[in-house]
Amino acid sequence: MPGAEAVPDVASAPAEPPAGAARCAWAAQSDAAMQRYHDTEWGVPQHDDTVLFEFLTLEGAQAGLSWRSILARRDAYHDAFHGFDIARVAGMRDAALEKLLTSSGIIRNRQKIWSVRANAQASRRMADAHGSLDAYLWSFVAGAPIVNRWTQSAEVPATTPVAGRMSKQLRKDGFGFVGPTICYAFMQATGMVNDHLVGCFRHPHRGG
Repeated sequence: MPGAEAVPDVASAPAEPPAGAARCAWAAQSDAAMQRYHDTEWGVPQHDDTVLFEFLTLEGAQAGLSWRSILARRDAYHDAFHGFDIARVAGMRDAALEKLLTSSGIIRNRQKIWSVRANAQASRRMADAHGSLDAYLWSFVAGAPIVNRWTQSAEVPATTPVAGRMSKQLRKDGFGFVGPTICYAFMQATGMVNDHLVGCFRHPHRGG
């Protein structure tokens, strides 16, 4: 991947950004909730299976929508899908999923809702086969984050060959709503790829 290097996991986000900290353009122009997400979560390596499943769910829900619209519904998704407990979601009955179409604060799209259960079931199979969902997903980047050195937002890609390979394999393994663009957004969100601009205080080479 041009401009990229594989490095060990970067440190988790600071509790508070430094005074006058520069952020990636998308966060600098956003509201407080988006800035908090940028400062404390985006690009931080995640290795907990429940958290990884959460982001698979949220990124899939985002398809065709803005991330801000999904972030505003994050608590509703947490409640609707049992705190993203993979085993519980894998066992949800059709009636429970149908209810989410009419009585929840999540995006009421039947295909997206049904895909969450299918993805939970696929996650369990992959965890059994690879030892954990974490091991399976991080294998696409050989277990280490790819840290890019972009200087402008226009340089940041919507997808990459790695995300394309990930998408192809996830689909083969039974996952849904995992196109290349969704996979790349997932990789960015979970720190498999660090796409903070080099001028952002969260870029690892800036000490973030």
